[in-house]
Amino acid sequence: MIDQEQLADLYRQACEIELQAFKPGNVSVYADGHDMTTNDFRVSAEVSAKPLCNPAYSLGEKIFYAVKVTRDAVGCNTNLGIILLCAPLIQAATAVNSDSTLRQALSQVLAATTIKDADWVFKAITLAAPGGLGESDEQDVHNPATVTLAQAMQIAAGKDRIALQYVTDYKDIFDYAVLRYNASLSKWRDKSWAAVFVYAELLAQYPDSHIERKHGDKYTEWLATRMRHVIEEFGDATDPTQLKQTLFCLDAELKANGINPGTTADMTVATILSVLIEEFLSQYSHR
Repeated sequence: MIDQEQLADLYRQACEIELQAFKPGNVSVYADGHDMTTNDFRVSAEVSAKPLCNPAYSLGEKIFYAVKVTRDAVGCNTNLGIILLCAPLIQAATAVNSDSTLRQALSQVLAATTIKDADWVFKAITLAAPGGLGESDEQDVHNPATVTLAQAMQIAAGKDRIALQYVTDYKDIFDYAVLRYNASLSKWRDKSWAAVFVYAELLAQYPDSHIERKHGDKYTEWLATRMRHVIEEFGDATDPTQLKQTLFCLDAELKANGINPGTTADMTVATILSVLIEEFLSQYSHR
């Protein structure tokens, strides 16, 4: 079994590993951006860990109270996507047993969501006030929910990649990102550089919802092509730090154009957290 404190520690680790990763266009220890700093994200991870891992809270309550304490602490939306993706993983981690995997437990968590969960999440999204998110003819977040959280995410899944994870049992994470993260970790033995690789792989493969809400598909194919070049450089490098100059140039270019692959960064955190939870549970089961 995994307890509240252990889960909170794994969550904070995942957030810090992602922050240490040089993700062009996004905030990292290498470069702030979009009116947010590295410290904003560190504080956000620290304060949101406790409500996310509170066993007395429902899934929706975990999400709302994690967003609320973040908003109170840093005054901006640093981690709504991270919270939305990590809360079900954290809930699932406590339900894993000898007969189930993390992904199977996650599937059960997502299938069991309620209208109350949706209501809490609608309140969380309204509080975080992310640009363009939650505006819909069906199940607008400014109104009370009339469907379960999973059903609400189904409605949004066509235009939001985080919502899509809720209706596919995190297919992008488990069938794509985790595999690439582990392969890169085996090669480089460095969690943060493995996170950079996964971030690039995800952007090369999937449009970023955060970018497309702001810019439409104007940059989607261009960014995918740029990230494929980064992946090629990873393949040629004998040391991942050889990519720093490429990443600095791309980071400056993206930020100059107001391009922030925020959804992809959120999915990177969820990937790392999934790996950390599975590692912890594996070690525990072999004791």
